[in-house]
Parts: sequence; C-alpha cells; structure tokens
Amino acid sequence: MRRQVSLLYIRSSLMTTARRSLLKGVASMGALSLSPLAFAQAISPAIAPSPDRVFTPLPGKWRTFEVTTRVDVLKTDGVTRVWLPVPSVNSDWQKSENSSFSSNGVTRLRTDSLQSVQMLYAEFPASVDKPYVEITSRVQTQNRAPSANSPVIEDAATLKYFTRATALLPTDGIVKTTATKAIAGANTDLEKVRAIYDWIVANAWREPKVRGCGEGDIKTMLETGNLGGKCADINALFVGLCRSVGIPARDVYGLRLVPSAFGYKELSGNSANLKGAQHCRAEAYIKGQGWLAMDPADVAKVMRLETPEWIKSNQHPVVKPVYQALFGGWEGNWVAWNMAHDLTLPQSKGDRLGFFMYPIGENIEGRFDSYAPDDFKYQISAREI
Repeated sequence: MRRQVSLLYIRSSLMTTARRSLLKGVASMGALSLSPLAFAQAISPAIAPSPDRVFTPLPGKWRTFEVTTRVDVLKTDGVTRVWLPVPSVNSDWQKSENSSFSSNGVTRLRTDSLQSVQMLYAEFPASVDKPYVEITSRVQTQNRAPSANSPVIEDAATLKYFTRATALLPTDGIVKTTATKAIAGANTDLEKVRAIYDWIVANAWREPKVRGCGEGDIKTMLETGNLGGKCADINALFVGLCRSVGIPARDVYGLRLVPSAFGYKELSGNSANLKGAQHCRAEAYIKGQGWLAMDPADVAKVMRLETPEWIKSNQHPVVKPVYQALFGGWEGNWVAWNMAHDLTLPQSKGDRLGFFMYPIGENIEGRFDSYAPDDFKYQISAREI
C-alpha cells in the first residue's frame, strides 16, 4: 500500500512541477522546445475525468492464447530463408509455453542465447514450389499494475546490460543532454522515470504516416526535432533517455491479440487478422520495485487516434485514465515476443535487426520488406482458450 501511495504522490507532484516548468521555459528550452502538442498541454485547464471512460488493468486473472503466424513466399529466387518471432518472455505477467509448426522447408527452433530470443527458422531450397511455414504458440498473459508487482532483484551485470547503448539507442550526445534537461529537479530514480515519461507524452506524438511501428532511430528524431512516430520510435525514445541517465530500461516487442476490455479501439487487436497489430512496450527498473511497465506510445496513440479530433491534453477524459495507468501498468491483451536489440539472425546475409517484431524473409536478392510484403505474404491470428 505504501508503494502505491508513493507512486500516486510522485505522479501528482511531478505533474504539477512539470506544468510549471513548461510554462516558464516555453521561449528558451533549446533542444527541449515545446511542440504544439506540449504547449497545448501546458496551457490547457484541467478537465474533470469522465465516469464513462475507465482504464484500470489489474492483475489476477491469467488468460491463455494460441497465436498462429503463417508465411507464404510468393517470389522465390535461389534459397529462401524465413525467421519468425516466438514468445520468449517468462515473467510474473507472461508465461511462454509450447509451439508447434509445419512447413515444406527445413525448419527448426533457434535461440539467441545472449538475448534469450527464440525464433523459428525455415530454409527453402530453390527447388521448393510455393514455400510456406506456419507456427502456433501458446502463451499466458495477465494485466500489470505497479502496486501488484513483486520486486524482481536483478544482478549488477543485468542492470548494466540494460543501460548499454545500441545502434538505434545511443546514450551520449543529444540523447543524454535531452534526458538531463527532462529530469531537472527529480531526485530519485522513480521521479526521474516519471519526468521522462511526462516529457515523452508532452513532446512526442503519434504520426500515422510512419510505416510499420517505426524505426526507433532516436538520435535522428532528436536532432531533427521531429518527435512524431509510432511505438518503436516513441517507446525507444523513452528507453534511450532512461538509459542515458543510468536507469535500466528496455523495449518489449510484441503483438496485440484481442480487443481491450475497457473499450479503447486503438488499444485493441482483431484476433482474426493481426497483421499490423505489432506493438512495442517498455519497462524501467526501480530498485525495490523491480521492472515497472511503461507505455507512453499508447498514450500518444489514444490522443491522436481514439477520437476523430486529435486530443492535445493528457487530462482529457478519454486520455487521462490511459495516461495514469500506463505509468506502471498495461493490459494483458498483448503477447511479448522478446526484448532484443541489434539482433543477428542465424544464416542471414542481411544486416543486424534493430528489433525483431515482424516476420523476416530474404532470398538471393536481399531481405523482403516486412512492412509491404508484396513478395512475402504473412497472416497472424489468435484465439483465446
């Protein structure tokens, strides 16, 4: 109970401090210059919460899903290779169970031992007509909330690993400078994470024109001042800013499976057709509390897309419940694939992956476009058991 009260106090006090700071620094914030969205949030009066919109995911009930991915290769040229993500996370909010698969190629489950990433690898000789591979994985999930987390004690090596820089997540230069300004006035790690979360919500925005889930190139985002993107951009920015000031944080890449129990259409998956339902979330580690769930990208998504009008305030009655709950929690209508960055695919001739959230394929001509699969057709579906 004490932990829950402290979280609520920090949320309230930091929101007040952040609003005052935004109003004072509108004209001179340099790299932290307010976007139109941030300015609108800063000057908007508080809006009373609506009794009609609730978003309160609480753990307790496990849900079981079977997730099926099928790939059909439409264009073959020499040897064709396919890699499919498999649920690889086991925690107090997800249990990754068994998988079964079929194919007319040579298939086997592979594991990247460094990052604990499981995948199904399929290889098709040039002689195979109409290559296909299909995998069904069973997984259990549940909601998350900060008051219910049992502290996970991580060793020093693990925490150091999740503060490292990656190809898309540098932790120096403009990333560190931005984070340092964002956390000004914050003392504890929890306060710093709250300040970064609020800075992301105030300054980044959902950009529907971005392909897929985005690229997650946070240095370019900050250098150009274009903080519009999707989940792999916005939550990567959150993770990178946390890491740059020494707070362990990580992206969690996965897939929405079913509709939200709280009626939010933008936080839902259509289980019959999950193509395009990929979604990245995030976690930050707080000593004594373990890994806390975070999803500022979904706050931005609700603000931009949940209603016909782009909502510009996190205090709007549609947004506020989501804004509050996604600092420390998330809904369990989603499966986590992995937490990998800079992943080398076995037998691949292509570059390392910044993240592994989509089916990947390649042939002698190079890697297929997972965002526009003209030569690489895939279908993803789920059913709750």
